[in-house]
Amino acid sequence: MTFEPRALLKRMFDAAIEAAQPARCVPPHLPAPPKGRLIVLGAGKASAAMARAVEANWPGELSGLVVTRHGYGVPCARIDIVEAAHPAPDRAGLDAARRIAEIAAAAGPDDTVLCLISGGGSALMALPAPGLTLEDKQAVSRALLACGASISEINCVRRHLSGVKGGRLAALAHPAKVVSLLISDVPGDVLSDIASGPTVPDATTCADALDILNRYGVEMSPAVRDLLESGRGESVKPDDPRLQNIETHLIATPQMALEAAAEVGRAAGLPVHILGDSLEGEAREVGAVMAGVARQIALRGQPFEPPCLLLSGGETTVAVRGGGRGGRNVEFLLALGIALNGLDHVWALAGDTDGVDGVEEIAGAILTPDTISRAWKAGVRPRDALDDNDGHGFFSALGDSVVTGPTLTNVNDFRAILIGAPAETAPRPKH
Repeated sequence: MTFEPRALLKRMFDAAIEAAQPARCVPPHLPAPPKGRLIVLGAGKASAAMARAVEANWPGELSGLVVTRHGYGVPCARIDIVEAAHPAPDRAGLDAARRIAEIAAAAGPDDTVLCLISGGGSALMALPAPGLTLEDKQAVSRALLACGASISEINCVRRHLSGVKGGRLAALAHPAKVVSLLISDVPGDVLSDIASGPTVPDATTCADALDILNRYGVEMSPAVRDLLESGRGESVKPDDPRLQNIETHLIATPQMALEAAAEVGRAAGLPVHILGDSLEGEAREVGAVMAGVARQIALRGQPFEPPCLLLSGGETTVAVRGGGRGGRNVEFLLALGIALNGLDHVWALAGDTDGVDGVEEIAGAILTPDTISRAWKAGVRPRDALDDNDGHGFFSALGDSVVTGPTLTNVNDFRAILIGAPAETAPRPKH
């Protein structure tokens, strides 16, 4: 190879993040100046950077408020930036959401409400539905995050327990025009799942949300159960006239990030195969499956000839069983490494494009052909680490963590597997 595998994988990850930077993707989608005011509202890990991009490219007056994750705020002159907790909501997120709702409700028919929405907005803009408390939402959120529910399932529940999600923010802003710029972090770019869809209609129901909570055995307070069973938590539906004056733009997606990374791989002379931008499932199981694919390529030349790169995105889940430092990307990577068991010529990187895998300020990690052997020499037991959900502890001990700091964007998980020349120990047959 004419490149260093670690460096190449890191350059690809950097390219994926750069492709979704708000400074690049916000300006082309700004609305025309309204007769009245431009009011900027938003929530998500990228929302502050999106707000800064609006300010830098908007010639007229504007005002507004966005809420982002602690550490993801950037200076803005005309738009208020509030930082709150993620992934479990806190009082700062509640207060910010209440202010956002009040600002939206005060918009007039000549105003345009520009909504800047990105991943993380579900937890950050935390206004409970009438009759619920912040503690109700926190308990449900923590239980869903720990039980292995998919992001689509989690956000279905969130939409029906919220005072602003599930189309309610756009409904509050009626009759103003609502223009939403979305950075997608969800499989399939489903609009109602991005930050739980505060400005788009929702076809799911309270019954769907209740079914999800019952299926995973999530304990509900009497107030939560009553809200869902009575139907009082119903979201705003597609035929609601309050949502007829909305305009929605997907400005950055996981697929765009994968394509940017693929260009870097091709520039290094490697064939690149994008396996999908919306792969889901239990992280350790996806890791084991991808190990089987990598092994077949390395040893058999099927379905692709090595050397090559496999790219994928999406959002896996982790059913928490242990007390480790977690992270779905490092859990995927650790399971991949255990299943490969030192297979030569295979490297991988997995990381969250927002710079935070789980709750750690670590984006992900890099796997090398000798990761497992180095772990044993260091006294770190791979299977024990996986059983304890301690992917971050495992890779940190080896010095293989990937730390980016706040990336100010979020287009979900990034996974790259680099497969070099066929292993000499198991030559593949000619075909």
